[in-house]
Amino acid sequence: MSDVPEVPAELARLRSSIDNIDAALVHLLAERFKCTQQVGRLKAEQRLPAADPAREERQIGRLRALADEAGLDPVFAEAFLGFIIAEVIHHHERIANGDDA
Repeated sequence: MSDVPEVPAELARLRSSIDNIDAALVHLLAERFKCTQQVGRLKAEQRLPAADPAREERQIGRLRALADEAGLDPVFAEAFLGFIIAEVIHHHERIANGDDA
């Protein structure tokens, strides 16, 4: 017999939902990065800078508003998007330097 207590059905159901949402988030982020890789290539071809502070500021404002409407902490949403933007800029810099990985 196992000493691990049985997980209540409601907890198992909620965890299953969380697992599904996590999988969806990973797939959405993968799609987002496919798009941003294309943006990075276009920027490199056009010799545009990797970062676009004005667009980033607009996106952060937009995401904060969406988060607020959805009942998500806008500070958390901004930090999350900031992390993603930093990674995108890093990718764009690598592409511009000829490392298209």
